[in-house]
Amino acid sequence: MPRIVQKFGGTSVGDVDRIRKVAERIKKTRDEGNEVVVVVSARSGVTNELLARAKQLNPDPARREMDMLLAVGEQETIALTAMALHAMEVPAVSRTGAQAGILTDSAHTTARIIRINTANIEEPLQENHVVIVAGFQGVDDLGQITTLGRGGSDLSAIALTYVLKADLCQIFTDVDGVYSADPRIVPNARKIPVISYDEMLELASMGSKVMQSRSVEFAKKFGVVFEVRSSFNQNPGTIVKEEASSMEDVVVRGVALDKNQTKVTISGIPDQPGTAAGVFQALAEAGVVVDMIVQNVGRQGKANLTFTVTRDDAERARKTIETLIADEEEGSVTVEGDVAKLSVVGVGMRTHSGVASTLFKALAEESVNIQLISTSEIKISVVIEESRSDEALRKVHGAFGLEQEALPKPQIGNSPIA
Repeated sequence: MPRIVQKFGGTSVGDVDRIRKVAERIKKTRDEGNEVVVVVSARSGVTNELLARAKQLNPDPARREMDMLLAVGEQETIALTAMALHAMEVPAVSRTGAQAGILTDSAHTTARIIRINTANIEEPLQENHVVIVAGFQGVDDLGQITTLGRGGSDLSAIALTYVLKADLCQIFTDVDGVYSADPRIVPNARKIPVISYDEMLELASMGSKVMQSRSVEFAKKFGVVFEVRSSFNQNPGTIVKEEASSMEDVVVRGVALDKNQTKVTISGIPDQPGTAAGVFQALAEAGVVVDMIVQNVGRQGKANLTFTVTRDDAERARKTIETLIADEEEGSVTVEGDVAKLSVVGVGMRTHSGVASTLFKALAEESVNIQLISTSEIKISVVIEESRSDEALRKVHGAFGLEQEALPKPQIGNSPIA
């Protein structure tokens, strides 16, 4: 019997009516002769509400207690989904992350999966039950509840697909696939039928909010093919899979925009070996994740260093650097939060030239100034002024002809995915 893992995000289970619709879709999948494992997130808005309550009581709550609190959201959803299926006479059983055998390390709020003991899932599957698992959570070897961080439910679903040797993983969300750009900003963006892990990983890390990069990294590492599709219609979604040679025919697959960016500039630091190492070691120890980095040519023994971090990390980065350069008479740090990162992504960039010139020309025609540039084999990113970022995204999207691109229908093996 084919085995399918289906994951439903917070908007998909946002209220009782939507949970009922999700249950109907699960029932249909089961009635078609499949074993079904379901992973669900907390209802849309619940996690933010719990976070707000915690911050009202304590501006800096203990991470262990945050895990205890946030795990409640998914626990509610698994029970309600099971109840909805029971009302449709579908045998179903809910499992918390701990009950599902998801063992993690002890890094509260950002835990990593170590292994999954599937016995508590396999047994009800053999009895023809639908198994509903709380995403985003697990348990460490001391029995303490842990959560997997942002995008954790996607990670739960893909990890379960791998260990359960499922035939298909479907990630249901409020969009019906991966688009060439955010359709809320670029109305003529096109849905991409098939995309490689590397392209999806770059788009996720560059600001695309369809999937978090951790889950895509896991899928790539273990070869888990998955589909991103909408829970609100029956349209085929986007297949994410290993790169194929035909994918190089499309030079640029998509354009992403990340407005959650802050530019940090350190001025007047010693222009000598070890300075940059000291800066980024201090930031790493403070838990600050650095993205793009540019160091200016030193003059008169001093240099400037510029890098970007997320807005959540901006204040921590500023305090860390101020402490680090406190003894430098000419040292200073400035933080600019009105920037955005625009990226073009495509595996075809490995074998085609002219991508950079097309990008820079499009931005120049729109009179958008480039502040920082970063590249990889399949990506070019630029930091630009946030107030101009939406129009820049539309201009670049058009410059690469993405709204006109006829992309091939996705296939796995010999059959299209419907």
